[in-house]
Amino acid sequence: MNIIKRNENETVENFEFELVERKGVGHPDTICDAIAETASKNYSKFCVENFGNPAHHWFDKVMLIGGEANVDFKNGNIEKPYTIIFAGKVSYSVGEVKIPLEKILFESCVEVLENVLTGFDRHSHLVIENKLVDYQGAGRKDSRYKPSDISKLPKLDNEHLVSNDTNLLSAYAPLSTLENIVLKTEQYINGKAFKTRNPDTGWDVKVFGTRTGDEYNLLVNMPFLAKDISSIEEYFFRKKEILAELQDFLDKNYAVKIDLMMNATDRNGRAYLTALGSVADTGDVGVVGRGNRYNGLITPMRPMSIEAPAGKNSVDHTGKLYGILANDLAHGIFEKYKVPVEVHIYTAKETRLNNPDKVIMKLNNINLNSEVINDIEEYVQEKVRNVGDISRKLIFEGITMW
Repeated sequence: MNIIKRNENETVENFEFELVERKGVGHPDTICDAIAETASKNYSKFCVENFGNPAHHWFDKVMLIGGEANVDFKNGNIEKPYTIIFAGKVSYSVGEVKIPLEKILFESCVEVLENVLTGFDRHSHLVIENKLVDYQGAGRKDSRYKPSDISKLPKLDNEHLVSNDTNLLSAYAPLSTLENIVLKTEQYINGKAFKTRNPDTGWDVKVFGTRTGDEYNLLVNMPFLAKDISSIEEYFFRKKEILAELQDFLDKNYAVKIDLMMNATDRNGRAYLTALGSVADTGDVGVVGRGNRYNGLITPMRPMSIEAPAGKNSVDHTGKLYGILANDLAHGIFEKYKVPVEVHIYTAKETRLNNPDKVIMKLNNINLNSEVINDIEEYVQEKVRNVGDISRKLIFEGITMW
């Protein structure tokens, strides 16, 4: 374990400029992340309940091919359905017992889409294409994806589990002011209270934040539901009302002046309307891993991994487990010691899960004494030893990674 102390001024808050983005829960890429992870959770939970342990799978290659919609003022109808394509690897059965994979995939899609679209109909708005395979991996004596009986399944709480890939993960804490603004603004817009007050608003919210010195700028892209907007005049009237509500939210929660803009695309005089609340209504495509990182943000000014964690096997895929672990460590250290921190975890394939090859931390305080450093090391070691707790939480509770 390496701990590096650096000057406390070397933080993004002190950079001349900062850029942050978040793709909201109705964005096609975020929908794919949510579907992939929901399918992984439901598949793993079925296996644990029926076999005692989860079967191997990778659902991290989900793609959404958007539908076709007739969209105009007072009219928003889906003409052709969404297509969700699952690609990757999976165990279709354990011994002679078949896993109801098609049902799990379909219900997982419905579980997500019903929560991020308005008026979604499971029977007419969704088609599933299953391209998952159970082919044997290179160099394996026994097929990982065709277990002959339950004894062949990877075991939860097994301290001898090893990483099934070579991975590098990064995380940091705390979020900057701009990062908090971007994250919380999207969560506010897509939150239950806002949607109750504004049921004509869509879910495909994208928030861009910039800071130059002390000047903050926020761009919010948010569609309205076509069926609820009668004219271009009503569209701009509703946009003005939403802008006022968002400005009030920002003024009450952040002690900085924020220049707020909404729906830049309507400067051409065209209203931003969708049928169900996402641009996927009219053919846009989404893919796992193209959007938010583990902390729900896209932060080019910060260290971040390009791993696509959603849908990966929750038992031994360190591209998923160590991303969550790194985030937990970063936020745990900051909460306890109030020291800004970066955490980087590297591991090679076949390395023990509870003993990764490298854990590197950068702490923004050069004056930390040896007692505090030792305490941090013990905290990190304890969390790493218990990395298996993350697997159980993923399967039985769920962890949001987008």
